[in-house]
Amino acid sequence: MAKVRFLAGEGGFMTSTILLLSLLMAIFNTSNAQIGVCYGMLGSDLPSRQEVIDLYNQNNIRRMRLHDPDQAALQALNGTNIELVLCILNDKLQSIAASQANADGWVQYNVKNYPDVKFRYIAVGNEVKPTDAFAQFLVPAMQNIQNALAGAGLRIKVSTTINTKPLDASSPPSKGSFKAEYKPILDHIISFLVKNQAPLLVDLHPYFTYANNTNIRLDYALFTAPSPVVSDPPLQYSNLFDALLDTIYAALEKSGGGNLEIVVSATGWPTAGGRDTTVENARIYNNNLVQHVKGGTPKKQGKPIETYIFAMFDENEKPGEEVEKHWGLFSPNKQPKYDMLFSPNKQPKYDNFNNLTTSMTCSIKYFLSDTSAD
Repeated sequence: MAKVRFLAGEGGFMTSTILLLSLLMAIFNTSNAQIGVCYGMLGSDLPSRQEVIDLYNQNNIRRMRLHDPDQAALQALNGTNIELVLCILNDKLQSIAASQANADGWVQYNVKNYPDVKFRYIAVGNEVKPTDAFAQFLVPAMQNIQNALAGAGLRIKVSTTINTKPLDASSPPSKGSFKAEYKPILDHIISFLVKNQAPLLVDLHPYFTYANNTNIRLDYALFTAPSPVVSDPPLQYSNLFDALLDTIYAALEKSGGGNLEIVVSATGWPTAGGRDTTVENARIYNNNLVQHVKGGTPKKQGKPIETYIFAMFDENEKPGEEVEKHWGLFSPNKQPKYDMLFSPNKQPKYDNFNNLTTSMTCSIKYFLSDTSAD
């Protein structure tokens, strides 16, 4: 049997280097960064913007959704590897839709001024309803922002965020459809997204569906059901998250958006203020979520779901019911409320990079020098 030895000489060094880099890329595969976290600022006692960005980095959170173009946060993000979903608030839609110059100015001030921020999407408007006075400005604002980005030479996708309120039929998931009153606005959104090959952002909250329906089991909402709960032949559903997401996919198919990708732009579980809002349930939901989204839904099996957990901190100044204030993963003192693993595939821990590369180089040498052929 002849030994195959590639490590001798210059060519061997190059081969081993390529293999080493390939293995390193596999370890730090970007699929492990599917999870992001929403950063809201409606709290009186939150850390500084720089401290928050540091906290993202310390916890290897590689994506962020920022609900407002806060300048201090954008400055803190400059030069980091955190990918950003930047939102445009509803009260800005009319101005941006009114003129291309206004949209150009918004892009200059909030995007072009930060060349070292990794903008992933610009989300124009948030959960706009047909009855909102600004609804008529949504798609024109999206188009003007798209034009402004293209004119600036920036290849950043433009989208908007919806929630599950537009859904009409929702069970089983294959029956999913949109309410008639939402169709005029959704048809224009879907057409825009299809044309520009951009994803639809969806705030998906199984918690509220569960809290408002006493017939839904807690284990079905927390990803802990031992067997399928909803049958939609040939598909089976063992968690509410998948059922809701596939319902939206089914509704999109019926509305000309069958090829659109969905980004789950907010999901989580509150720790106080409502039905079954405990720290333990939040821990179970969010950790199971991180592991679950890497595998897709029954309708979209094997396709990782880009997902953003809501939210980084509790926000004691957030308006609405008490439950709205308690979605944070961290307390204002930057201590985690519970253990969280933000990567769907936990990797071995090495004290430093040299230990990692030494270990892998030894593995490569062992593999290459001991490969044999009959």
